[in-house]
Amino acid sequence: MTDPTSLDTAGLTAGYAAGDFTPVDVTLAVLERAAAIDAVVNAFVLLDADGALVAAEESAARWAAGSPLGPLDGVPASVKDILLQRGRPTLRGSAAVEPTGPFTEDAPSVARLREAGCVLFGKTTTPEFGWKGVTDCPPHGATGNPYAPDRTAGGSSGGAAAAVAFGAGPLALGTDGGGSVRIPAAFCGIFALKPTYGRVPLYPASAFGTLAHVGPMTRTVADSAALLDAIGRPDTRDWSHLGPPPAGYRAALAPPADTTVSRPLAGLRVAVSPALAGSGDGPPVAPAVAAAVRGAADLLAELGADVEEADPPVGPVEEVLAAFETLWFSGAARATGSIRGTARERMDPGLREICAEGARYSALDYLAAVDVRMALGREMGRFHERYDVLLCPTLPITAFGLGREVPEGSGLRRWTEWTPFTYPFNMTQQPAASLPFGADDEGLPIGVQLVAARHEDALVLRTAHAMELAGAPRLPPPPLPTADGTGGPAGRF
Repeated sequence: MTDPTSLDTAGLTAGYAAGDFTPVDVTLAVLERAAAIDAVVNAFVLLDADGALVAAEESAARWAAGSPLGPLDGVPASVKDILLQRGRPTLRGSAAVEPTGPFTEDAPSVARLREAGCVLFGKTTTPEFGWKGVTDCPPHGATGNPYAPDRTAGGSSGGAAAAVAFGAGPLALGTDGGGSVRIPAAFCGIFALKPTYGRVPLYPASAFGTLAHVGPMTRTVADSAALLDAIGRPDTRDWSHLGPPPAGYRAALAPPADTTVSRPLAGLRVAVSPALAGSGDGPPVAPAVAAAVRGAADLLAELGADVEEADPPVGPVEEVLAAFETLWFSGAARATGSIRGTARERMDPGLREICAEGARYSALDYLAAVDVRMALGREMGRFHERYDVLLCPTLPITAFGLGREVPEGSGLRRWTEWTPFTYPFNMTQQPAASLPFGADDEGLPIGVQLVAARHEDALVLRTAHAMELAGAPRLPPPPLPTADGTGGPAGRF
């Protein structure tokens, strides 16, 4: 039998329909894979074999009867440990959350996956309350990179990215408040989309406000589109939800009728920005990353897009960064405001620091940051009157050492300083995706970022899909650890 952990959702459901294997077979394989990699990269806080196998058996019965619930029935999916899952603990990476619950509700996105027949098999690691761009926390430790476990997987959806890269489930739910699906996707060599704010309903409301998004994390663009079709459906618990999604994101991957097979992006207006408005005091764009962006621009031109270099109006970097940190640190202070005494002392020291800073901001400081955000959104709206898609790096660097908030020796203060290309689009609420595009000289994955105007999620997906089909370079799956824990790239396992 074909290794089911290598298949996408279409391959899995085709196998179910043909009787080549069942959801139970696939779930067992995914659980085995998840346990094997977890000993190496620490991707999961919970593996729910009992619950997953019950769901898989129910799905197998539906497939045997010829009545699956839809295109995701029986497909394994993991859930970031920020999102509520009924009957299972959601600890948010914090020792301050009571593990006994009760946990009686699904988050909207989790509920939609359950309704679609997905097999929910595990909860993935996150930093405490998802506060930073790497994944480590006091209760669960650090999550390593699948291609070099002594490097970070990124964050805050680092466990989800590592799991998907290793084949521990083709689908993962992540959250993104400043780059948290795109950062680990770039570091781990997978695809991830931060949808337009409100496209995926969120409950409970995030303390980080309208910076926070739920997004799909997958190996292929088509799987993210299928996942977005499911999780983008309405939920009355989120009053800011955009309403029913368009006809279908997966259907929208097909090129328009007026294009040719060789030029599926004909007429698409693309702005290439090698460094947006610069990286401020952060690291410059690494040569390998710059080369990947140039290669992506060349590929877009080959596919028929009209490509020109143009920087979007996201500067000055220092002003935008200060505004984002005001919003983000205030949210962190709010999220942890009820944690007192020894429980607070057990919090991540970096989180305690930003909470103390966030608690000092006044309402006027917050509103001044909102003004910067509104101006940025207005300027990006004007920018997209001229350009359909923006291409830029996802990150200026590749994965650095495990267990650090910033690269060693960089002199940087916070994670926000090495992520200048991700958080601006949380502020503007635009759809933004990280597409894997090759590797650096050390074999570490690189991601390029595609951004479109608000509500143009389908356009981001269609552009990324065309690039993927045309051969956007990506790494082969990372080598799996052997039974004795050896093997893997450069002996890092």
